[in-house]
Amino acid sequence: MTLHDAPSPASQRQGMATRAVHAGDQHAPPAGISTTLPIYPATAFVYESAEELEAVIAKEQGGYVYSRWGNPTTRALEETVAELEATDDAVAFGSGMAAVHAALLLDARAGDHILASPDVYGATYTMLTGLLPSLGITTSFVDMQDLPAVERTLQEKPASLVFLETVSNPLLHVANLPAIAELAHAAGATVVVDNTFASPCLVQPAALGADTVLHSSTKYLAGHGDVTGGVVASSAKRVAALRDLSNLLGATPGPFESWLTLRGIRTLALRMRQHGENAGAVAAWLQKQPGVSAVHYPGGSTADRVFLGANRGGMVAFELEGAHQADVFRFLNALKLIKVATTLGDVQSLVLYPVMSSHRWVPAETRRELGISDGLLRLSVGIEDFSDLIEDLECGLRAVAQSGGGEG
Repeated sequence: MTLHDAPSPASQRQGMATRAVHAGDQHAPPAGISTTLPIYPATAFVYESAEELEAVIAKEQGGYVYSRWGNPTTRALEETVAELEATDDAVAFGSGMAAVHAALLLDARAGDHILASPDVYGATYTMLTGLLPSLGITTSFVDMQDLPAVERTLQEKPASLVFLETVSNPLLHVANLPAIAELAHAAGATVVVDNTFASPCLVQPAALGADTVLHSSTKYLAGHGDVTGGVVASSAKRVAALRDLSNLLGATPGPFESWLTLRGIRTLALRMRQHGENAGAVAAWLQKQPGVSAVHYPGGSTADRVFLGANRGGMVAFELEGAHQADVFRFLNALKLIKVATTLGDVQSLVLYPVMSSHRWVPAETRRELGISDGLLRLSVGIEDFSDLIEDLECGLRAVAQSGGGEG
């Protein structure tokens, strides 16, 4: 039986077990186009002849062979992200950290050096300081907001790549990406930017000079707290190399995760609009509260150069005045609506205590140098009604105030 034929009389004479395994598994695609992308859960794809399979494996003709090498559902996700980030292509990964890993390994080999922003996601920091040195790759950290320091460091110790986040985690600093890209390229380094906190709706790093743009698609791209994934967007040549690297690492996502991410992306622009509106209002409200000593929210002339518009995203960080861990726990335990969770970018509001989770393994001295205090909280503002969010935050602040927070 060929791939698109109806069952033959011979197949109908086959045994029950054979028919149960093979009946109906090789239907031709429908004449109509589905209004939603199908999920292709197959691990492998078959062809009419061995010659055709050979041509696909040899990349002499298009097609899919094995889902670690490529899958139609995942391919649709990659094409979508490339479209949004205005790059030639993209490759999806099974997690955001897999995407970070691959993006770094693309431009760094044993003996190479990386220049990175110090206030990055804790796991990224640990990869730069722990895993990569074991591979012979070293990293220097420099404040990306200090352009003379960036230029001086690149001159003193040449780097193969410069790594930074569009909006830093967790202090929400915004670096002058066009200027950094110019300095890096002049020094012969590529620029890798983690755009997770902003999303391509708010910032498009490739248009500002970045060579590689990556996302933890677990966050804003998927947006509903039900999928783990990552994606890297870049030029066609760089993505081809990344795809080979992904195949070797086995870091490819499953088709269902790709489909969920694509479904989330369909409402990304709408969600980011509400995230930004709520976060801006929450940041303004927090600045007026007596129990809050500092509020971190993207702004200023540098953000104006980097962001596509006035929307600064859904992330807010703030510090409880004089707070220690016990005070922070009182605040967190008093919340009823906002969830205490180690993630961000969900439709529901989430709060994270960096010292406890995202930056737990960053040395305490380094945290203090970066300004990550024991009273710092990172708030991922969701799309709920603003008044309900404020009521919940008031409960948390009241719990700290009633306990005499900051005294112990």
